[in-house]
Amino acid sequence: MPRKGAPTWSFLTNHAQVMLCIAQDPGVRLREIGETIGITERAAHRIVSDLAAAGYLARERHGRRNRYTIEADLPVPDPLAHTRKIGELLELLNRR
Repeated sequence: MPRKGAPTWSFLTNHAQVMLCIAQDPGVRLREIGETIGITERAAHRIVSDLAAAGYLARERHGRRNRYTIEADLPVPDPLAHTRKIGELLELLNRR
């Protein structure tokens, strides 16, 4: 049966999509993250704070901007993928 319309859900959580945005541009602005994945700037800020609090990324201030560093050696926080590292997942998803 052919697909009708785009689904209203995503295979990747907003947290994963934020990580992808940061992996592609470590200096990305929260506003740009929100626009890219379809969430508010406030939601992007909350997700970045979640990821930083959990140790998956670090923020460093550069003037008026933030630059992010992803802790690529940490395990993926998922029961089915916990043997894989964040860096491996991001590398797989960033292939073109």
